[in-house]
Amino acid sequence: MKLLRHEVNGTPRLGALKDGGIVDLAPLQERYGSMLSLIAGGAESLQRVGEHVAASSPHTALSQARLLAPVERPGKYLAIGMNYRKHLEEAERIGVPAPKRQLWFNKQTSCITGPYDSIDPGVTEQLDYEVELGAVIGRPAKKVSEQDARAYVFGYFVANDFSARDWQFHSPTFTVGKSFDTHGPIGPWIVTADEIDDPHALTLRCLVNGVVRQESNTREMIFNLWQQISYLSTAFTLESGDLIATGTPEGVGVGMQPPQFLKSGDVVHCAIEKIGFIENTVMRPR
Repeated sequence: MKLLRHEVNGTPRLGALKDGGIVDLAPLQERYGSMLSLIAGGAESLQRVGEHVAASSPHTALSQARLLAPVERPGKYLAIGMNYRKHLEEAERIGVPAPKRQLWFNKQTSCITGPYDSIDPGVTEQLDYEVELGAVIGRPAKKVSEQDARAYVFGYFVANDFSARDWQFHSPTFTVGKSFDTHGPIGPWIVTADEIDDPHALTLRCLVNGVVRQESNTREMIFNLWQQISYLSTAFTLESGDLIATGTPEGVGVGMQPPQFLKSGDVVHCAIEKIGFIENTVMRPR
């Protein structure tokens, strides 16, 4: 299934994609009042939602709906840096040393925004893009092996890890430069894990104003998702609804010669095979 959040008369509602439209999950609201509660419900919630969707007709055309970030406010939004070989090489060319192990940072959850919302650059003069495969943790994971990690994934989404490069290295954690308000668009929905046979065989690309900047395949990850979940859960518990951004391929603006950062009016389109796309316009608020 493709599970989403959308706005109805100014109120966030859960929904599921069906036949080019949205099936409203309002009849299940008493049990699943949020996407986080639906995720925490695991297999039982997916069965209930699946039965409801199968018996229902769409109430809204997708083209007429305003989609919201599919997860309201997760407990954690974790992202791995320099996890594609060619991206690692372009980072080294501009003086960023290669990490000796998995390199993780937080994106503060207040940065999360909708799949088609505009992006406010804020004070940065070096706004950059990063298309990434996102994963949603389905159930609490602690000391999970690589072999068992798949069972802890609820689903997948498209992420753009917008980055303020001039703020990114203010501290070694990257967190400030990765967490500006609106710099975490995700979506357009969560594709449940059963629909993705292999998350490590997906084409992903990023276009800026219609021009391809990034194009690769998730098989090029240095550390695959199962290794990521195992590593993180060795240190701390991953909880239901936590988000993981699995890294970006080469082609980011800071790595170009000369660097090409985003400016007001630029449209950034990020797409991943079998999931969908998000698209955001850089725009300073009036």
